[in-house]
Amino acid sequence: MTEYVMAAIDGSSFSESVCDYAAWASRALSTPLQFLHAVDNHPPTVEDPDLSGSLRLGARETLLNELAELDEKRARINREQGRLMLEEACRRAGEKGVSDARSRQRNGTLVDTLAEYESETRLLVLGKRGENADQASGHLGSNLERVVRELRRPILMVPRTGFKAPENVMIAFDGSKTARKGVEMLAKSPLFHGVACHVVSVSADTAEHRMALAWAVDVLQQAGLEAEGTIRAGEVEATLHAFEADNNIDMTVMGAYGHSRIRQFLVGSTTTSMLRNAHIPVLILR
Repeated sequence: MTEYVMAAIDGSSFSESVCDYAAWASRALSTPLQFLHAVDNHPPTVEDPDLSGSLRLGARETLLNELAELDEKRARINREQGRLMLEEACRRAGEKGVSDARSRQRNGTLVDTLAEYESETRLLVLGKRGENADQASGHLGSNLERVVRELRRPILMVPRTGFKAPENVMIAFDGSKTARKGVEMLAKSPLFHGVACHVVSVSADTAEHRMALAWAVDVLQQAGLEAEGTIRAGEVEATLHAFEADNNIDMTVMGAYGHSRIRQFLVGSTTTSMLRNAHIPVLILR
């Protein structure tokens, strides 16, 4: 079965960044790129109250017929809009050097659609928020939260700030089994070849933690990656964000599940906070 860099796009302003980072990942991984658009014709809304129960029989039947026609017209418009978005995404990817970008459009929710194609996904790229929350700068898209929790594929969340080819990457590392698996995954991947990798442990500076960090750096270096390790004390989220700013980090890498404080930070309420406050792409490893 062919695996793809799968890029989920919609009508939000994040889609251009999704296209550009997906094109970069496709080239770096030598993996075909596929754009995906889910047509959800029944999204949650408060704009369409159900008043049919208060109408007389004849008027109710007429209204229901008109609503059915309206739903069908809306569905046709959504499909055509999606087709045009996919066409433009493939054109943009071609300009970025991807010659074989493909596209799919499916009816249904985004999460269900991504789950359907999970086995074909090598890397999923999606925006921080979708079109329904596009302007809600203080919020994280509900689809993103569900996707992070439910899918078992690496996920690259991208912000709206535009594309920048990664030159400095920060890898959040806590020494856990899952974190070690993530390091081994990166070592086998061509994604960050030629990129400076900063492995950061937010922990006490002990011999045990230094040994674990040295292991991670050695694994990456043995794979030909440029890597160095740092231990910093402090609150996890604030410390990682500070390191990003101090070292001109272009992308953060973390495991979706781990142990210690980083486990709590990733699977608890701090996950939402970290992603919400992210101004650079975050690669979440599974």
